[in-house]
Amino acid sequence: MLRTALRNVLAHKARLLMTALAVLLGVAFVAGTLIFSDSVGEAVKNASAKNLKDVAVSVKATQDPDAGPGRAKDGKRSTALDDRLADRIRALPGVQSVRADVTGTATLAGRDGQPIGNGWQNLAANYQPGKDGKDGRYPLVRGRGPASGGEIALAENTAKAAGVTLGDTVRFATDGPVLTKKLVGIVATDDPAVTAGGSLALFDTATAQRLYLHPGQFDELVVAAAPGTDQQKLTSEVSQLLPAARAQATSGRQLAAEQARMIAEQNSALSKTLLTFAGIALFVGVFIIANTFTMLISQRSREIALLRAVGAARRQVVRSVLAEAGLLGLISSLVGFALGTGIAVGLRAVLDANGAGFPDGPVVISPSTVLASLAVGVLVTVLAAWLPSRKAARIAPVEALSTVEAPPAPRSLVVRNTIGAVLTAAGVAVMFWVSTLTSGKDLPIAMAGSTLTLIGVIVLAPLLSRPLVSLAGVVTTRLFGVSGKLARENALRNPRRTAATGSALMIGLTLITGMTVVGHSAQVAMDKMAGSGLTADYKVTTSTFVGLDPKLSAKVAQVPGVTAAAPIRGAGFTVDGGPGHGTGSGFGYVRGTNLDRIGEVTRLTFTQGSLAAVKAGGIAVSQTEAKERGWHAGDTLNVEFYDKKKARLKVAAVYADNEVLGKSFASTALVDPHLDRFRDDELLVKTAHGGSPALAKNIREALGDSPLLKIQDRDALRKETAGQIDTIVNMVYGLLGMAVIIAVVGVVNTLAMSVFERTREIGMLRAIGLARSGIKQMVRLESVVISLFGAVLGMGVGVFLAWAGGSLVGSSFPAYALVLPWGRLGLFLLIALVVGVLAALWPARRAARLNMLEAIGAQ
Repeated sequence: MLRTALRNVLAHKARLLMTALAVLLGVAFVAGTLIFSDSVGEAVKNASAKNLKDVAVSVKATQDPDAGPGRAKDGKRSTALDDRLADRIRALPGVQSVRADVTGTATLAGRDGQPIGNGWQNLAANYQPGKDGKDGRYPLVRGRGPASGGEIALAENTAKAAGVTLGDTVRFATDGPVLTKKLVGIVATDDPAVTAGGSLALFDTATAQRLYLHPGQFDELVVAAAPGTDQQKLTSEVSQLLPAARAQATSGRQLAAEQARMIAEQNSALSKTLLTFAGIALFVGVFIIANTFTMLISQRSREIALLRAVGAARRQVVRSVLAEAGLLGLISSLVGFALGTGIAVGLRAVLDANGAGFPDGPVVISPSTVLASLAVGVLVTVLAAWLPSRKAARIAPVEALSTVEAPPAPRSLVVRNTIGAVLTAAGVAVMFWVSTLTSGKDLPIAMAGSTLTLIGVIVLAPLLSRPLVSLAGVVTTRLFGVSGKLARENALRNPRRTAATGSALMIGLTLITGMTVVGHSAQVAMDKMAGSGLTADYKVTTSTFVGLDPKLSAKVAQVPGVTAAAPIRGAGFTVDGGPGHGTGSGFGYVRGTNLDRIGEVTRLTFTQGSLAAVKAGGIAVSQTEAKERGWHAGDTLNVEFYDKKKARLKVAAVYADNEVLGKSFASTALVDPHLDRFRDDELLVKTAHGGSPALAKNIREALGDSPLLKIQDRDALRKETAGQIDTIVNMVYGLLGMAVIIAVVGVVNTLAMSVFERTREIGMLRAIGLARSGIKQMVRLESVVISLFGAVLGMGVGVFLAWAGGSLVGSSFPAYALVLPWGRLGLFLLIALVVGVLAALWPARRAARLNMLEAIGAQ
């Protein structure tokens, strides 16, 4: 029987090729994900280990409790790490050296004046030359390290992005006006933050301290130990020298363990996402494998009957089919694993090209990855072939010898339809319940309900195929006559086969449609939120969120063409709801602004109170906030701001929800006493004629032309928010594309084997006058009908799941409402139509080329 299984695989190479391709693609996805995760994880781990190679103890400054959030009165950060502490640590036994680090951010301007890098990944540090005049952390590529206040060194990729070379003047900003320094050195670095689209600027230590701290202060002291020194003991001794609550010592081993944990968590999230889509691809492959083996067994029923007649037991037949599936799965998995290695390399290159910036490292292929990939491929193939093998074992020899294909037992469809109806009803009930939920914590319930619904529809697909295929058949019959009618009858002949083929395409389109509808609806909601109430022509912020100097709003207001400039800054507080003051205890946030100008940059509609009442010293709260907390105009709130100062605030007005002003706003005079430093979060600018590139340039120049500035008009704000959603949806398209490709392979496979199965029938059709073109058209239309059946079913389920799960998305986007992207849905239908036509090319050509007489005589 094992030899028979082997011969069957070799004898039906063409028939099994498509099945092997389905397994191959799924395994390639799994293997590629595992290899990519292992390779990146090992590369990052090696880079981290390199950075921590000589670190015995790391001393980091903690927040100064007497200077606000880590800042002194002059607005600069203040730490307890200074030269005296560094000298005391150097004097400890076993200490070989102490490196004193200063860190911050610096955003550089490119040749066009626009900022380079990526916000908080624009790093800056002090260059610390050793006895050889070089800093081992940053190997010099060209030039030398900075040695005075007028010099700067840049990472190689940073200098390239800024378009500067040695001797050029570099423009940059840290937390204020534009600064310039001469470029004297270019260094190399493998810091992931820099290689992933950030930048790196280096200054001499004194300059770095002036920019970010105070003279003599540091952010971190890195202690290197002499050989043979006990690291834990040294860490304890260093801890005893530190000021309580203002600095913390961590051993190098502990840092390494923490970094390893963080790396594992970061890789785990990406790997789980990719493996989820790999699982979807394999799940789709199951339908193709099961369909193929069912058809093969039906076609080989005469052969199986002969084996039974000469003494083969049912168990032997089952084992033979499973052995055939296992061999097919093993061969496909081996090829898939090789392809997966290439996918891992390509995925890393694509992500690096898009700014991922993974450290260099070899491709890592662990034994567990090899075994997991092969096991997945073999198990999926064997499990998919299990039901067909049982069907093969139940074939009665005499019955099988007398017919080529027996129709499915009516009872089996009744049982299947009953089970499918129960599963679908349960899934739909869960999703209706989900539609009433609003918390993101309920996402697992939504996923369970979606899975149950999808599985139920898959089980129920044979029943659903009859009305949908019949409806499509009416169109094909009217448009294409006999060929269209034959295509409909062929698709209806075996509803289980049609359902299995269509379900493979349905799964992919369900997920794609669901994500598209949710993404489009969220995008529309974000557009509404971005423009909700905003009448200003420009919004000015900083790329690193350090805030704007409040004096700048007055400068912008004086720019010709600007009619109003309203700053916005805020303060957090806690509120104690008591009798007569509503029930809204908890956290709150009030935005301070220029009340004389705010009405010109945003659309305000008051439902209680007025702006004049707010100017008199109260706060205004949004309608939703007032409703949730039970507040009304005239209520008095007992609050405690984050600076520990208590106050009694009067609710002077209630306004219609406004995204610009958030949950509450007041005058800057009310907010400013509770801020440790005056910085505007954003500046809203209204112009006389709607703005122009020249006016935007004038505003930038009035603000000092700092690289930190982001000046966005309303279109730019909408594109920024929409771009985030588009990125996610496009990534999902790419990942689910594998499942759709496998589904297309399934359609090709089913049609090809169906043509072989209907060889005699095709010969008779040719004999009674149906031309070759008619045969081709019949097969193509059958393919189109099956593809459209899967597409319509998948899109319908996808839209339903998107509607039911939309309430969970609405918790993050108050303006969220279901909006169907009709253009994209129409495109999906068109793609399904094209898929049907393309999938039928080879089977249709094969059917049309059959010799008429040989086909009639086929057994």
